[in-house]
Order: sequence, then structure tokens, then C-alpha cells
Amino acid sequence: MLSTALPLSLSTPVLRPQKPLYGHSSPGFSPCINLPSFKPLDTICCHGFSRRRTSLSGSCLSCNTRISAFICRNHGYGSIKVRAASVPDSTGEFEKSSDAARTMQLGAMFGIWYLLNIYFNIFNKQVLKVYPFPATITAFQFGCGTVMIIIMWALNLCNRPKLTRPQILAILPLAVAHTFGNLLTNVSLGKVAVSFTHTIKALEPFFTVLFAALFLGETPAFWVLSSLVPLVGGVGLASLTEVSFNWIGFCSAMASNVTNQSRNVFSKKLMVNKEETLDNVNLFSVITIISFILLVPAAIFMEGFKFTPSYLQSAANQGLNVKELCIRSLLAGFCFHSYQQVSYMILQMVDPVTHAVGNSVKRVVVIVSSVMFFQTPVSPINSIGTAMALAGVFLYSRAKRVKSKTKPKAA
Repeated sequence: MLSTALPLSLSTPVLRPQKPLYGHSSPGFSPCINLPSFKPLDTICCHGFSRRRTSLSGSCLSCNTRISAFICRNHGYGSIKVRAASVPDSTGEFEKSSDAARTMQLGAMFGIWYLLNIYFNIFNKQVLKVYPFPATITAFQFGCGTVMIIIMWALNLCNRPKLTRPQILAILPLAVAHTFGNLLTNVSLGKVAVSFTHTIKALEPFFTVLFAALFLGETPAFWVLSSLVPLVGGVGLASLTEVSFNWIGFCSAMASNVTNQSRNVFSKKLMVNKEETLDNVNLFSVITIISFILLVPAAIFMEGFKFTPSYLQSAANQGLNVKELCIRSLLAGFCFHSYQQVSYMILQMVDPVTHAVGNSVKRVVVIVSSVMFFQTPVSPINSIGTAMALAGVFLYSRAKRVKSKTKPKAA
């Protein structure tokens, strides 16, 4: 037999040594074997008899390769042993093309995420300016999301989950926190500039570290704590110099940080069994429906019936463009659910730290675009404070990435 250093080999059928390899007349044999283009290996005949080297090449459906073989002959004995020496080049090319396609897909999804977020903040601010009922508007946005989810489930665009009682009990606190978080954000957007609301909401990492230490017993690393210094200082500097500063808007945005991060704590402490967990998209869909059910009666209790035809007619008599209000409300509701849906889809494709970095970039994009669109007056000190806060968010994301990389080494 023939032997090489490689552990794997492919043996071809036994050939009669006296038959010529080329110019033979047997129709059942072809010296052309097509395997991936491997480099030939020199082999050593361990029988001590005569050997002859030949090159078998051609085209095969499965491999497409040129191989080298040796024929070992000893009276009636003949065999060919073929050894592969390298991985097919086509495999590497396929992996490169698939990585490039995945990168392009992620880039497109991040772009859609940012674009939908920009349009949501613009349409939402325009609606809140002329229709100052944040609870009703938030309930309407949850309603738009609920309709979109039902349509997707009805058309089998995504799998409808089968909820169990433990799942509902675990999701309910998340839905309550999600409801308050979006409601308080709309309250803030109705009172202050979009850029200032998002500057305050950049403090979310601070509350993440605080709640993780208080309720989960997690000790933050030094670099994580260091990144919070420019974050807190930048928000404070921006707040002191904000032209549209309003205590209701400031406190509402700060409270939305608390509720959003408490939602994250709930998701860790009230985890369902792994066999019963939902994927991110279906989890967000269920939370949206529950939030709509919870907020509708609360909005009616706090603000009354503000979407009735009679009220809209009276508002139209006072100069409100009802048609524009309805169109922009629908667009805001569509963008509201869509950008969050895309965000959860991205979270399924990347790790949480990468998603957090993308979220910090999203805040920069939203702040800059809102300042340009609404022509918000921004002082130099206010710009420095906003830049410090956003830099702190980025440093926090980088510190978390370093921490996640060092965990396996410590283990």
C-alpha cells in the first residue's frame, strides 16, 4: 500500500497493472477524475517493488480537481491511493462571498434603522406640537404596531408564537416597562427639543450599570465606570445651556431611562426556560400588543377621547389641519413600529455590544438630523456637552466590548 502523512485518503478501484493507463480501449474506465485542485503529494511505496507516477486529471461533477497518484505493482497486485493535500479554493471564495453578502445586509439594515428613526422623530414631533396628548399618541402608535403584527401573522410572514402561562407572566413586566418608557419619551418630546431628549436618553448606560449593581450584583469594571464620567458630565453641561429646557421634559426623559433599563433587568431576572423562550422579533411583537391593551384605557382615563370625529371637527374649526394630522400620525406609527422591529432583527444577527455601538451612532444621527430639520438653536457649550455625552456612550460600548473579550480568558 501507499502511505503519506495525511490522515484522510481516497482509494480508487483496483486496476490491473499490465493495462496501459493511456490509450486503453476499455469503455468502463477513464483516467480522468475531477476532484478539487489539490497539490500532489510524494508518496513512498512500502512494498519495495516498482512504482510509476502518473497524473490523473479531468472533470468530475463533485470536485473539479487535478490529482496525482502512484501505481504500485507487484505481480498481480495493483492499487492507487489518492491523497488530498489542500482545501479547495472554491470553499474560501464561497466563504468570502457569504461574508461580504452578510456585511452588505447588515449595513442596509443599519441604514434602514437610522432612516426610520429619523422620520419617526420628525413626524412625532410635528404631531405633538399641534396635538399635545402624548398618551393618546403613544396608544395610537402601539395600535399601528399591533395591526402590522396581526397582518404579518395572518400572511405567515413570521411565525405566530404559542404562548404559555409562564411566558405571559414573564413578559408582562417587560410590557409594562416598555409602555411607560415610550409614553415618557413622548411626553419629553412634546415639551423639549428632539435633540435635547435624545441627549438625556444617552444616560441609559449609567442606569444600566446602576441597576445591574443593585439588583443583579454585577460589579462594573474600572473602564466602564470611567466611561460614565464624560457621559454624565456632558448631559449636565447640555442641560444647563439648553434653550428649550423644561423640567417636565427633562424628568420625563430621565424617567424613560429608568423604565427602559428596568425592563432589561426584568428580562434577566424573569427569564423563562430555554425551551420556551421566544425569538427577539416575536418577543417584541407580543410586548407591543400587551402595551397597546394596557395603554388604551389609561390614555382614555388621563386625556379622554381625543380621536373621536366630534373632537377632531372642533379642532379643525380652531385651525387644525386634521388630514395632515392623521397622515403624519400614521407615518409616525408606521416608523415607530418598523424601526423597533428592525432593531430587534439586527439584535438577532449581532452581539449586544455591537448593537449598543450602533445605537449610540443612531443617537448622533438623530440629534444632528433633528437640529438641521427643526433649525434648533444650539450654543457652542451645548454642542460640547452633547458631544461629551455621545463620546461617553461610545466609550462605554468599547469598555463593554473589552470586558466581554476578557471574560473567556479569565474563565
